[in-house]
Amino acid sequence: MFRSTVLISTLEPQLTKLLPEATTLSSYSELIDKALGLIARWELSLQSQFISGHPRIGETKNLSNLSAKEQGGRPDVNPTPPEVLARLSHLNACYEARYPGLRYITFVNGRSRLAIAEEMEDKLGLAHSLSPDTPAVGDIRGIDIESEEWVVELRRAVGDVGLIAKSRVVALGLE
Repeated sequence: MFRSTVLISTLEPQLTKLLPEATTLSSYSELIDKALGLIARWELSLQSQFISGHPRIGETKNLSNLSAKEQGGRPDVNPTPPEVLARLSHLNACYEARYPGLRYITFVNGRSRLAIAEEMEDKLGLAHSLSPDTPAVGDIRGIDIESEEWVVELRRAVGDVGLIAKSRVVALGLE
């Protein structure tokens, strides 16, 4: 699980208050859906803080065991080539320049980091490449915070957090 101060300071107390009232919860997936419903009602700045607590795609340090496994980040099993990691690092910077206040999140679902890099390039309208510095981050046109495009991307990211959470519940054998 990623560490977000908003997760602890806002979502946890809201869920704690909601749970005694929600006596019909029958699964962890239902709990995740309740959490996503609460998050959807937060102010956009709070949702952005929640998303920003998630590790960047391609990070190799400070990942939970589940994150490392999901991202193919275990060096003993199919290590990610250094040029792909460099490209992901650059794409994260490009994404954060395009969508200020957001972090790129996607439901990896067993895909390679190279496939994720290509997905990020598509999202950003960039050609597929392994260049560690093309295009220049300064050439990326930023989207206005809280514009329609920015909000759509924020909601997509929050939704993918839910997909990741549900996948982890299954991976842990809890559903």
